[in-house]
Amino acid sequence: MRIARETIRLVTAEKVEFHDITKKVKDCLAKYDIKEGILLLNSLHTTVALFVNEFQDALLHDLKLLLGRLIQERDGWRHNDPRYSDCDRHNAASHLRAMLLGRNLALGVSGGDLVLGRYQSIIFAELDGPRERDLELQLIGE
Repeated sequence: MRIARETIRLVTAEKVEFHDITKKVKDCLAKYDIKEGILLLNSLHTTVALFVNEFQDALLHDLKLLLGRLIQERDGWRHNDPRYSDCDRHNAASHLRAMLLGRNLALGVSGGDLVLGRYQSIIFAELDGPRERDLELQLIGE
């Protein structure tokens, strides 16, 4: 069994944005001769999310609207209140949205490729940009 690690760095430009990072992840996988195993992908940030779904503009627009409706920016969050928190970014909504979507993925590797469905993409969600972000990729397999 072999283990490989790599960091993927992304630079975002907007407060909220989505990126299809499937190719970046596949490019990392291709560097190592692991044919069967598991790929773990973790965000090293608490206001970033990772998930698998269809990377389609209308769907991502709807997701952005849904997140805004479920967790409003200014809703009396204690994390934004200096009486309760030392956070000066006032980004409670970003943290809460990331918790809903999740920050890590475990994907199968078979035949040297990711096991994804026809319309599935690995989606990176920036929820508190613009920022420089790091994702940690770990491959385990043979």
